[in-house]
Amino acid sequence: MSELATPGQLRMSYWRWAMVTVPAIVLIGSLMGYLSNSGYSNRWFAALDLPAITPPGWVFAVVWPVLYACLGLALAMVLHARGAKGRGFALLLFFVQLFANFAWSPLFFGQHQVTTALYLIIFILMVTVATAFAFAPIRKAAAWLLVPYMVWLGFAAVLNFQIDQRNPDAETLVPAAASTQIEFGQGVTPDGGN
Repeated sequence: MSELATPGQLRMSYWRWAMVTVPAIVLIGSLMGYLSNSGYSNRWFAALDLPAITPPGWVFAVVWPVLYACLGLALAMVLHARGAKGRGFALLLFFVQLFANFAWSPLFFGQHQVTTALYLIIFILMVTVATAFAFAPIRKAAAWLLVPYMVWLGFAAVLNFQIDQRNPDAETLVPAAASTQIEFGQGVTPDGGN
């Protein structure tokens, strides 16, 4: 018997990895966006002077889960390639870019650090390109799964750059408070006393 595992067993092993990596990356990425209040519901973001290339909110809601799923599939392919030369370094690069990706939303939307977020997204793009080159000898399909992500990162870097240029005071911008009209009854003061 010369085979340790049948092709069907190898495919099942890959899908077991994917059943963990895809939901984990989609969930963590979505959670980071949610916790940092990313998107148009963020009053600070809505107060920025946004460039014309800024997509509507639903585009981000569709694109990011798809990209995270591609990342999860690519990761599963490389994790499944046990014993492949360069696998450890390729995984290190992958996780560096992934953790940097997860840090971008809190930095941009949470801390309003537009310029620093621009540097971070350029770093993410550079490390992702290196990751794709590291994945290619291990699993070409894994490298190709990173291409849509790299294209989106390039677009996001241009968008981040334009936002930075149009909003030099973004870090200190305080959006107008939401207006509320509360009518107090006769004899009742705003602090609840009479």
